[in-house]
Amino acid sequence: MSKVLCVLYPDPAPGYPPHYVRDEIPIITTYADGQMAPTPTEPLGFRPGELVGSVSGELGLRSYLEKLGHELIVTSDKDGPNSEFEKMLPDAEVVISQPFWPAYLTKERIIKAKKLKLALTAGIGSDHIDLEAAAHAHITVAEVTGSNSVSVAEHVVMVMLSMVRNYLPSHEIAVHGGWNIADCVSRSYDIEGMHFGTIGAGRIGLAVLRRLKPFGLHLHYTQRHRLSSEIEQELGLIFHPDAETLVSAVDFVNLQIPLYPSTEHLFDDKMFARMKRGSYLINSARGKLVDRDAVVRAVTSGHIAGYAGDVWFPEPAPPDHPWRTMPFNGMTPHISGTSLSAQARYAAGTLEILESYFGGVPIREEYLIVDGGVLAGTGAKSYRLT
Repeated sequence: MSKVLCVLYPDPAPGYPPHYVRDEIPIITTYADGQMAPTPTEPLGFRPGELVGSVSGELGLRSYLEKLGHELIVTSDKDGPNSEFEKMLPDAEVVISQPFWPAYLTKERIIKAKKLKLALTAGIGSDHIDLEAAAHAHITVAEVTGSNSVSVAEHVVMVMLSMVRNYLPSHEIAVHGGWNIADCVSRSYDIEGMHFGTIGAGRIGLAVLRRLKPFGLHLHYTQRHRLSSEIEQELGLIFHPDAETLVSAVDFVNLQIPLYPSTEHLFDDKMFARMKRGSYLINSARGKLVDRDAVVRAVTSGHIAGYAGDVWFPEPAPPDHPWRTMPFNGMTPHISGTSLSAQARYAAGTLEILESYFGGVPIREEYLIVDGGVLAGTGAKSYRLT
């Protein structure tokens, strides 16, 4: 029998289950890059469209795991030495976490987790795990690659339009009985003809570019591996050799790169100074890509027109985090990749990975981050150990 320790975000405040406003969601079988969507052989322990990313939803895993005789422990209590996660970790063989409510698997925690064999991210992004320590301990790290790429891409487009059209303040004026049109439109612009740049054009970054093409923007990008000339011509992309040259040329900067030591605090005061006055920064990648206080300074000084971040550090962010109250912010809790549609895919992918692991068959290559003591699969393309 194996102990599976699953860390999920808390249930809705009014209670679980919530009332669902739709009866169904579209069925997605393949992604834009041709990758097959999750294909577990066992029945899903939920109906697609249900809230399974919170504690009571349990990712729909309980019936599958208990049928095999395994123990499933689900908690949202993840931080600090007296947390439920910390107490249960030494006996866990499998740890499941989400990027939106990450159970931080630090080097110190990995040393304590003597029985840990599989660290599984239900979603995309495994930087809440010390990958070098996991590799040293020969812990397999896997994530459900591709499962919520479109969800995040749609969120980027949404917050971009919300900021540039000054939607959030305008909505508040309407809610509170006002009709202050001049106040609403004094910061409202059309995006046609503007310049949009993404730092990172992988699955999510490229999906954003494709969705913005019809808006008549000039599209820019930079990343380590240049896209094919066919894609560049199709979307009319302008390539930049580095982030520094890109940010000075565009009106919108979109962060879509992994977090590792060399990208931590990439956006500091010096980088913000390179951005055009009145430009916008969107970050749905990782909170530590930007310097917390440098963001506040750039926005409050008026150098950039707004910051829309879906990611923080730590997560959950403390109530007094300055991004919550700084002007012209489009902040959200880490929600972009956990829509009900995305949950159906990453919960199914989690089940598929567990089936492979407990069945003794190889986990899909695109799901692997660390395996056999080294970066593997998607991890070898996306991460660095130092």
